[in-house]
Amino acid sequence: MDAKEKAKEALRRFEVGNSLSCLPALPKASVLIPLFVRGGELHVLLTVRSPQLRSNAGEVCFPGGKYEPEDRDEIETALREAEEEIGLPPDQVEVVCRLWPMVTKRGLLVTPRRVHCAPGVFFTQAHKHTCYALATLPGFVHFFMYLDPASGKRREIWGLTALLAIVVAAVALEKKPAFTTGFDVENPLAYFQRSLDLWISKL
Repeated sequence: MDAKEKAKEALRRFEVGNSLSCLPALPKASVLIPLFVRGGELHVLLTVRSPQLRSNAGEVCFPGGKYEPEDRDEIETALREAEEEIGLPPDQVEVVCRLWPMVTKRGLLVTPRRVHCAPGVFFTQAHKHTCYALATLPGFVHFFMYLDPASGKRREIWGLTALLAIVVAAVALEKKPAFTTGFDVENPLAYFQRSLDLWISKL
């Protein structure tokens, strides 16, 4: 089985479908986590927020943004935003699965400046990774420092983007990260369910 089919098979085990449709009504946003194979190796595509933005300027993120009333579901939101931000046509995307929802205080529309990619395995390696714990949240806040070979620039990948990259890389590659993640790689849904429960309990 090649890298693409192996990743698809592994990720589909974590399809949540509508199992969490009972969540409270909140402003919604979706991100697309684009994966592709280059040279037989799984890669993750990321964007960089515009330096002109008033908040989180220059941060690395996944393409995505806010739900619009005309969107049928969260998948259409993610595909529409990816096309607007990076020119990725929806008909060229194979949606493998929907992963667990997450709650963030930011929920801002992303306006990227450039696109770059990183090998998926990078997000399982310890040499460019650091993390710290927060008393108000389960798990850790993760940081990676990535040297983009195309531009020669160093990119800091952290927070929600780093966490999603770790989870997807670990699941798709079936590879346990070489650092403490704060969640069970074989059952990451349990961690995200705890996070949701904690947030809902504060409503």
